[in-house]
Amino acid sequence: MKDLRMWGAVLLVSGTTIGAAMLALPVVTGAAGFFPSLSLFLFFWLYMTFTAFLLLEVNLWMKEQTNLLTMAKKTLGFTGQIISWVIYLFLLYSLTTAYLAGSGPIFIEIIKQATGYQLPIWIGPLPLLLIFSYFVYRGASFVDYANRFLMGALLLAFLLLLIFLAPQIDPDLLQQTNWRATFSTVSVISTSFGFHIIIPTLVDYLKRDTLKIRRAIFIGSLLPLLIYIIWEAFAIGIVPLNGVNGLKAGLDQGIDGATLISLYLKTPKIAKIAALFSLAAITTSFLGVSLSLRDFLADGFKIKKDSQGKLLLYLLTFAPPLAFSFIDPRAFLNALDYAGAFGVVTLLGLLPILMVWQGRYRQKRQGNFMVPGGRPALLVALFFSCAIIAVAITQLL
Repeated sequence: MKDLRMWGAVLLVSGTTIGAAMLALPVVTGAAGFFPSLSLFLFFWLYMTFTAFLLLEVNLWMKEQTNLLTMAKKTLGFTGQIISWVIYLFLLYSLTTAYLAGSGPIFIEIIKQATGYQLPIWIGPLPLLLIFSYFVYRGASFVDYANRFLMGALLLAFLLLLIFLAPQIDPDLLQQTNWRATFSTVSVISTSFGFHIIIPTLVDYLKRDTLKIRRAIFIGSLLPLLIYIIWEAFAIGIVPLNGVNGLKAGLDQGIDGATLISLYLKTPKIAKIAALFSLAAITTSFLGVSLSLRDFLADGFKIKKDSQGKLLLYLLTFAPPLAFSFIDPRAFLNALDYAGAFGVVTLLGLLPILMVWQGRYRQKRQGNFMVPGGRPALLVALFFSCAIIAVAITQLL
C-alpha cells in the first residue's frame, strides 16, 4: 500500500506536469522545428527539476502542512511573502483558466458528435468544473485516485495515437529548423515543465519520506519529458507549418496540437482518440493545479478544511478562473503565455533559488536533504532564471 502511494505521487507529478501546455507545444514550437524544440525540452527539464529539488529542500525545513507562502515568509521575509502571494495566485489562476478554456471546445465537440446539438460556447468550460472540481473539494486522496484513472486513460489514448499516426509521419518535416524562432517558445515550454506547486502537498501526502518524495519528483518529471519528445515528433512530423490547418494557423487561432492533427488528417477515429487524449491531459493538470491552489489559499488565509472552509476554498479556487475563461475568447494560449512569462520561471525557478540561498547561507538552516552543487550551482541557475524571464517578457511585449 505504501508503494502504491508513492507511485500515486509519481502520477500526481506527471499529471500536474502534463496538461494544456503539452497540447500547445507543437503549435508554439512548430516554427522552430523538432530538433531546436528537443534541445529546449532537455534544458528546461534539467532546470525545472533542479529547482523542484530546491523547493523540496526548503519545504523539509518547515513543519507539516506548510505551503509556499509560509516558506517564502520564513526565508525571504515579508517582501518575499508578498511577492509569492502575487505571483503564485497569478500563476495558478492563469493555469486554471487555461484548463477551463482549453476543455471547452473539446466538450462541445463531444456533445455535438453524440447528439448533433451545438452547445453555446460559454457552456464549454462548465463540464470540467462541475465534474472534476468535486475531487478537489474532497482533498488529496480523492484527487490521487481520480488522477490514476485519468493518467491511465491519457497513456492509453497516447499509445493509440502513436499507433495510428506513425505511418503518417513525414521525415522531411522533422528536418526543418529555425533556431531564432525558439525565443518565442520559452513561455509555454517553461509552463510545460512546471509541477513544483504539487510538492508541498506531496511532502505531507508521503509523510515526509525524503527518499520516496525524491523518487516521485524525478520519475514523475522524467515521464512527461519522454512523452513530450514523442508527441512533438509526431505532431511536427505530420502537420505542415503552413496551410489552412497548419501549425501557424493553429497558433493564430488558438487551436491545440491534437485538434490540428485530427483536422489535418480528417479521420473520425483519430479525432475521437485525439479528443480523449486532450481531455485527459487537461483534466490531470487541472486536478493537480487546482488542488495546489486550494491548499495555498487555505495556508494563506488560514482557512480550516472543515465543511464551511471547504466551500469557501472551492469558491475562491474556481470562481475567478471561470470568469476569466468567459471574458477572453483566446484564453487558452494567452493564459499559458502569461503564466510562463510572469509566473512559472519567477515563482518555480527564481524563488526556490533565493529561498535556498537565504536559508542555507544566511539563516544556517539544515535538514535531512540538501541539493548538491553548493553556491556555484545556485549561481548558474540564478543566471538562467534571469535570462529566461528577460526573454519571455521581451517576446510577450
